[in-house]
Amino acid sequence: MGLLNLIFGNKQKMIKEFQTRGAIILDVRTAGEYTQGAIKGSKNIPLQNITSQINTIKKLNKPVITCCASGMRSGSAASILKSNGIEALNGGGWMSLNNKL
Repeated sequence: MGLLNLIFGNKQKMIKEFQTRGAIILDVRTAGEYTQGAIKGSKNIPLQNITSQINTIKKLNKPVITCCASGMRSGSAASILKSNGIEALNGGGWMSLNNKL
């Protein structure tokens, strides 16, 4: 097993584990990007609004899987959520994540 398989295999397991606990898929792209296609049932909170929505996200009391177009913004969002005590995982690009769900 190669290093990439190890890394991405573990990510796949983490995504599945989060799902079994009722994780919320949080798409952090802009509203315009989100309306062009998104994971069914996901919630859209653009990255620039994440900080102002921390309390709302905390009230959901569920783990969060973030996604965006490529994985960069979702990585930032996951870091912000973690630093605020929310269990979060960067799911990467929404199309790729959708294929893993």
